[in-house]
Amino acid sequence: MGNKILGIAIVGIGGAVGTTMVAGIELLKKGLVRHEGLPLADLDEKAAILLVGYEDIVFGGWDLNQSNLDEAAAQHDVLTHKQFLAIEEALKGIKPWKSATNQRFLENIEGANNIESASHRETIEKIRDNLKDFKSSCDSAVVINLASTEKLVDEMNVVFDSLEAFESAVDSNSNEISPAMLYAYSSIAEGVPYANFTPSVSADIPALIEFAENQGVPIAGKDGKTGQTFIKTVLAPAFKSRALKVDGWYSTNILGNRDGLALSNEDSLASKIKTKASVLRSILGYEVEDHIVDIRYYKPRGDNKEAWDNIDIKGFLGQSMQIKVNFLCKDSILAAPLAIEIARCLDLAKRNGESGIQEQLSVFFKLPMTKAGSPEHAFHRQEDMFLNWLELE
Repeated sequence: MGNKILGIAIVGIGGAVGTTMVAGIELLKKGLVRHEGLPLADLDEKAAILLVGYEDIVFGGWDLNQSNLDEAAAQHDVLTHKQFLAIEEALKGIKPWKSATNQRFLENIEGANNIESASHRETIEKIRDNLKDFKSSCDSAVVINLASTEKLVDEMNVVFDSLEAFESAVDSNSNEISPAMLYAYSSIAEGVPYANFTPSVSADIPALIEFAENQGVPIAGKDGKTGQTFIKTVLAPAFKSRALKVDGWYSTNILGNRDGLALSNEDSLASKIKTKASVLRSILGYEVEDHIVDIRYYKPRGDNKEAWDNIDIKGFLGQSMQIKVNFLCKDSILAAPLAIEIARCLDLAKRNGESGIQEQLSVFFKLPMTKAGSPEHAFHRQEDMFLNWLELE
């Protein structure tokens, strides 16, 4: 499409994934990298015309760390030294906005760049003011939540059942309302599409789904499907197709970035494991008795994540076999391009007049939001649904 500027406002812009998103787009603008890792870069001409170009993306966002993005990127050490030097000035020009925070939902991550407010309403107004200012510098905007994982909350709480109940809880400064929910609410109130790339509960509660539908705002989530779960949703359908019975699947992750630090808290870890746990049952059609998911913070690894899987399967004549997968990956290198593509797609959905849950974006998430029923987890089926949508038939 013709040089329309898309602004991506990132919750947690100073994190490893956020800084990698910004760095990647800036390097593309300079012609210093190609499109590897960007799933929608090689679409047919019709689909490509519909989406905002990578070079037409600008960034802003919130973070608890007040450092400009050049300092943040240097700390995360995802970029090569040559890449960092090429875009250092561009990164230096982006300073995070003050961030909503609540230690009740996130204990291990601290920062001084906090929104100062006396109420949820005041926090919402300040977030909305940020978005109003940001929208004035671009043709359209999208919010992507990349913040550290919050603790698991009770999604069945009556506070979340309806928009009326949620509004009342906001007005009474309820302790049940998390920062992720405040960002989602603020984004929807401003008419800005919102995606939750984290396992935290935010726009997926009934109240905010209702709000998004009322406001005509597309929403999507949750928890970006980048590494181990991506592999799992590719392999499990193949096992089912060959009638290979999965007796056990042991998955372990070690990572040392800020996301890993947040997950070293048991309550935050519970949120993450929940988004991973239902995949096999949904695809295979039965409960894998020994499906174990283990995630560990291991500081020396930094942004280099190791995802290790041991799969015990049973075949013809009841004979047992094993498959082992050792995925040595770079967390932000996998996540950043997906978050960019989600933003481009939500922008397209908004321009097409779509609202509420964008189920066709399931291909990007571990626990996709659906309009009705259980989510589709098999990767090939998710991809078919997504590509059919891009044809806009």
